[in-house]
Amino acid sequence: MKKQHDQSYKLLFSEPRVIRDLLTGFIGEDWIEKLDLDSLERVSGSFVTDDLRDRENDVIWRARFGDEWCYVYLLLEFQSTVDRFMALRTMTYVGLLYQDLVKQKQLTRSGKLPPVLPIVLYNGERRWSAPVTVRDLIQAGPGSLAQYRPDLSFLLLDEGALVADQQFSSEARNVVSAIFQLEHHRSPEDAVELIGLLVKWLQTPEQTDLRRHFVIWIKRVLLPNWVSNDEQGGWQALNELSEVHNMLAERAKRWPEQWKQQGLAEGRREGREEGREEGREEGRQEGRQEGRQEGRQDVARNMIQQTSLDDQTIAQVAEISVELVTKLREEIERSR
Repeated sequence: MKKQHDQSYKLLFSEPRVIRDLLTGFIGEDWIEKLDLDSLERVSGSFVTDDLRDRENDVIWRARFGDEWCYVYLLLEFQSTVDRFMALRTMTYVGLLYQDLVKQKQLTRSGKLPPVLPIVLYNGERRWSAPVTVRDLIQAGPGSLAQYRPDLSFLLLDEGALVADQQFSSEARNVVSAIFQLEHHRSPEDAVELIGLLVKWLQTPEQTDLRRHFVIWIKRVLLPNWVSNDEQGGWQALNELSEVHNMLAERAKRWPEQWKQQGLAEGRREGREEGREEGREEGRQEGRQEGRQEGRQDVARNMIQQTSLDDQTIAQVAEISVELVTKLREEIERSR
């Protein structure tokens, strides 16, 4: 699943519209306005060395900045834990890119290296806590030795933190904003609504490839959390984003009741098994109650691990307390 996520996510960030929305929507600096975003072009695999081509999760773009080029190096991180030494990795990859630019003689008119903006897109559930500059990873040496510490930084976009920010909005026609929110959607209904917005935003013929890439990503990454393996076959033939949205909108109406019935069925089954082992009526009754409770907890655990629903919604569907859902979530986090 992680591999599929990597490949389908990379497809999305291989589209000029997505890179444009990333730069204009999440880089709050004046110099972005001076970039010629119509000149955006992806740096081809033949342009870089094997060392960088092996970085399958990374995407390199460039855009005109006056008469020169400005490069954007995207590192796409699909991991649940924070990489403490990400700043060091970023420095290494930017260094490799600069080596390639020297070999290709892609220097500025003054003979210098062009500017590179390294961006790390992190989609983990835990908030990012590692340094974003190499300097903070290196012990300062005595005296003047400290001045030789490298000081390269990267721009961190922690998707979960951005979505949790109260100022974060889906109103703007920004596809990257929609991607982040789909990654961390609170309920299937929210996800369906976001996909509906994408259908409206991406209607023109020149956005056909981007719509198709969204369909691939939704089917590979999001759909397995909502539909059983047996049911997914009928979805694979869908290639148009509007078709996926229509089917999800219809299916979403039935999901809460399905989860509820699943929890009740599991509870009854466990209760019967426990009751038979006890052999007494009191034991059977207690077994049924405990079994139903354990069945509801199993449903809650599955929803915590496989969906992005909030604790309140999970508690309502599984028919257990919000406090118990929170406790189960903490247990799952500790076991990772």
